[in-house]
Amino acid sequence: MTAIKDYQMLIDGAWVGASDGQLFESVNPTTGKVWCRVPEATAEDVDRAVQAAHRAFSSGPWAEMSPSARGHCLRKLGDLLAEQSENLGRTETIDTGKMLKETRWQAKYIAEFFHFYAGCADKISGETLPIDKPDMFVFTRREPLGVVAAIVPWNSQLFLVAVKMGPALAAGNTVVLKASEHASAAILEFGALIEAAGFPPGVVNIVSGHGDPCGRVLTSHPLVARISFTGGPGAGRAVLSNSRENFAQVSLELGGKSPFIVFEDADIDSAVNGSVAGIFGATGQSCVAGSRLYLHEDIADAFLEKMVSMARQIRIGDPLEDDTQMGPLCTAGQLATIEREVAHAKVEGARILCGGKQPGGLGGTYYEPTIVDCPRQDLRIVDTELFGPVLSVLRFRTEAEVIALANHTQHGLAAGVFTRDGARQMRMAKAIRCGIVWINTYRVVSPIAEFGGVKGSGYGRESGFQAMYDYTRPKTVWVNTSTEPMANPFVMR
Repeated sequence: MTAIKDYQMLIDGAWVGASDGQLFESVNPTTGKVWCRVPEATAEDVDRAVQAAHRAFSSGPWAEMSPSARGHCLRKLGDLLAEQSENLGRTETIDTGKMLKETRWQAKYIAEFFHFYAGCADKISGETLPIDKPDMFVFTRREPLGVVAAIVPWNSQLFLVAVKMGPALAAGNTVVLKASEHASAAILEFGALIEAAGFPPGVVNIVSGHGDPCGRVLTSHPLVARISFTGGPGAGRAVLSNSRENFAQVSLELGGKSPFIVFEDADIDSAVNGSVAGIFGATGQSCVAGSRLYLHEDIADAFLEKMVSMARQIRIGDPLEDDTQMGPLCTAGQLATIEREVAHAKVEGARILCGGKQPGGLGGTYYEPTIVDCPRQDLRIVDTELFGPVLSVLRFRTEAEVIALANHTQHGLAAGVFTRDGARQMRMAKAIRCGIVWINTYRVVSPIAEFGGVKGSGYGRESGFQAMYDYTRPKTVWVNTSTEPMANPFVMR
């Protein structure tokens, strides 16, 4: 019998358990068995982490460190992440059920995000203002905000850590990172790289726990200056409510129900591959999953024939095995939600083209790749984020019609468009109300490109150089260059 591993949190440079000794269990979704235990942070633990981050920001080595020196730490962190990508990927796979070949590749590529922000650290600059007052030299300088609360979900967790922590640290802030209660292990193991990369104690702190008290105390703490949150809309509303206590700046990434649109002139094989990747990659557990498929009537039947055939051939199994193509869902709660919503869709008139059930012969929280043919846009499943391998399919006739269908949603994170018509590509990119549009491709990211949504998918952007400025605030400096004394304020001239 494999021993259950106990993890600790990183607070002020030390590895510690919860102050009251409480732990909670993490289940391996592949086996359905407990494999590790994680500290359940108390309110006092969170306060200690924030206090440590505030001290590191206000005094000590980090406060005096030059931007270039901060960049060196980030570059070293990226190097260490790449070196440990196999181990971190394996831990993430065991804890979440994501494919090992994906998690270890992501961990290695995510090093590029830290390298990118390492190079950005000494590129933050203010400006000189052409002021309308004589004898005045006026300029701005960009200064870090202070303590940043970074809250990440279990999926793509190392990527989300990089896009939050990278710009925050490069700009000179300190961070308290809350790992997801569903899968904390990879983040806690990542924390071991922080000291090795040269970050002083307290600059990065990692806590684990549930939304209450851990998340609530962190997002309402009076010393927190900015909150960067990725998760569900319910938790996002709670974060906004908590931020009333500290007036922290907030950015939210709340997931989506992204439209994947295929026109009659598209390369069908390419579009099928893109749609399969968009909804069945990562078992559909992606905030940008292309979970609403809109097919032009002229090619819908041929497209679905190819896609259903491919979906039925997807190899489901142990995510640690190289020949597996799709692993389990991360939590039993996700599985229950998907089963409920697929059953409801059938009641509303939807037709299951493939999947729609758990595969036989496997333990754990597995669910088959599922394609649901929806007769109408108003079916509940069409605009409900399921976070699993379930695709809703609808047909359209005109460009105007599919634009209206794509935009008729509470979400607005991403969209995919497949067409060979260059003018149509530009029209669609402009017309769809979302934060990311992929044309003839899908699920591509880069540290250089901004990432974020609109409407119910949240606000704020991550990745890209501009994210650096979101972790700073401008200060305006006025310098009187005149040799004359200031005039009598009670004599108007």
